[in-house]
Amino acid sequence: MSLDRRQVLLSAAAIAITGGNVAVAASVNSAESGLNRRLDQLGKTLLDRSPELATSLGLDKGANAGLKSKLGDDSWAEVENLTQLCRDELKALKAIPDTALSHEAQINKAVAVYALELGVEAAPFNFGDNTMLSAMSESAGPYVVSQQGGAYSGTAEFLDSQHQINTKADADAYLARLRDMAKVVDQETDRVRRDAGLGVTAPDFIARNMLGQMDGMLAIAAGQSRFVTSVGSRAKAKGIVGDYAGMATKIVESEIYPALNRQREVLRANAANATHDAGVWRLKDGEAYYAWLLKQGTNTTLTADEVHQMGLDQNRAIEARMDGVLKAHGLTQGTVGERMIALGNDPAHLFPDTEAGKLEVIQHLNDIIAGVRPHLASQFNLKLKAPVFAKRVPVEIQDGAGQGYMNTGSLDGSRPSVYYINLKSTKNWPKFSLPSLTYHETVPGHAWQGAYLTESGHVPLVRQILAGFNAYVEGWALYAEQLGDEMGMYENDWAGQLGYLQAQRFRAIRLVVDTGMHAKRWTREQAIDWAVANSGRTQAAMTSEIDRYCASPGQACGYKVGHTEINRLRDKARAALGGRFDVKVFNDTLVKTGAVPLSVLATEVDALIARGGKA
Repeated sequence: MSLDRRQVLLSAAAIAITGGNVAVAASVNSAESGLNRRLDQLGKTLLDRSPELATSLGLDKGANAGLKSKLGDDSWAEVENLTQLCRDELKALKAIPDTALSHEAQINKAVAVYALELGVEAAPFNFGDNTMLSAMSESAGPYVVSQQGGAYSGTAEFLDSQHQINTKADADAYLARLRDMAKVVDQETDRVRRDAGLGVTAPDFIARNMLGQMDGMLAIAAGQSRFVTSVGSRAKAKGIVGDYAGMATKIVESEIYPALNRQREVLRANAANATHDAGVWRLKDGEAYYAWLLKQGTNTTLTADEVHQMGLDQNRAIEARMDGVLKAHGLTQGTVGERMIALGNDPAHLFPDTEAGKLEVIQHLNDIIAGVRPHLASQFNLKLKAPVFAKRVPVEIQDGAGQGYMNTGSLDGSRPSVYYINLKSTKNWPKFSLPSLTYHETVPGHAWQGAYLTESGHVPLVRQILAGFNAYVEGWALYAEQLGDEMGMYENDWAGQLGYLQAQRFRAIRLVVDTGMHAKRWTREQAIDWAVANSGRTQAAMTSEIDRYCASPGQACGYKVGHTEINRLRDKARAALGGRFDVKVFNDTLVKTGAVPLSVLATEVDALIARGGKA
């Protein structure tokens, strides 16, 4: 029997920790082996419950090939099953003492425990989409279906961009997933009805948006829908025999569209009685619910008042920096927000709002990615490939989609990361705003951090699944924007530096408006006006953002909270290590630690300090 390298290292570490006491080392190994088995089984269980995640990670093959033909169960019964799983696994993991574990194992346990606790703590909020898995996918919120969530808005893009088709079996699996979609839509509809009975319905502005998107989708002939064109064109390109477009059309006509029509009628009935109140304060136990949403969004116990004040303070500080740059370039009239609006309306900073102009934006983004890569060596010792390319948000969902976001590549490297930008109007994207957004979403942001999972090859399955700790993931990406500035990417681009500062300020603004609506009872219009006045961005862009915070409360607060903590930890390490501090080692440590709760990240930085700053 042979031992792999990881097992040998763990055994050696255990013996070293116990000072060579073989009996104690055996006990440590026994406890750690038990933990690893438990975590491995938890990872497999969660993967089986999440076929879409298996595909996203590139794990829908081999022993998991059957998952490629399925979509996840979206019934309320499954929500209750997942909650019970969290309770059972949490009890089992807490019974394993940390003192019997290596440092690596303690981190793995802490990550799983935090995620499971979020799942257990969500149980009292028996509506919407509030589970451990939704918290890990940044999708938790009060509404099962919204302008940015639900099978109608995401499944076509998922199947097109993530479900790979290389063989006849892949194409058949695509059709099986189409059939599953009708079931998922009906499960969602059942939950929408259930929630309405509990007094939980989306506000009128979200209802109008999602119904408009749904109307637009259903107005497309089945044979022209992306459900059909995706499988038809890709199967043909691979020379796969069979009328896949025809078979898909029949499924869309006879199963998917009827299910969506049923859902639309329920949503329309709810919309007739919808209120205009934006915040979750209006729901039963709304204050406690928002506290949970803030915890899963920031991975802290900060109160709404504390988050709100953090946003106000940082907004003022960043505004002062922007004022200095604007004045240095002769822009002195009006508030900082007004001057940024004027700068953003200057045709010199805008792409044409035409199809040709939108293609130009995509090319510009890919050029920014290529331009930053040679500078990464100044901030990292890691040599990651991090393949990524820019792509437009699909037109049929752009009204409700975020302004920019990332789909991380598969673990096996067969599918690169995709950087999506919403091009409903190029006026929302002055040229000076694009470098910072691109560093956030690609390199050294999400695509770079995610590439370590893909390219290192030794991250446990459960950590690959529980990789959505929002404050780390988004805090890292905001820190990556900062690194763009520190790498000198704006040395000859004062407008680009303003765009970077505007993006930083925008994340501080999020803290204010999110807590404003959900804890301080701001109206939607009050939040939009405050965001426009302070951000200097268009009303259309800010309306889309504010509506996003209504559907996913707390999520947008993770960015600045995580970014603030990362900078606090960097300052702490620099002060403790003095001349031994190496920013490359610090940055590598954060990337290699992976997505973790902020308390765990602090533990890893303390360990770096204890090692004298050595990798």
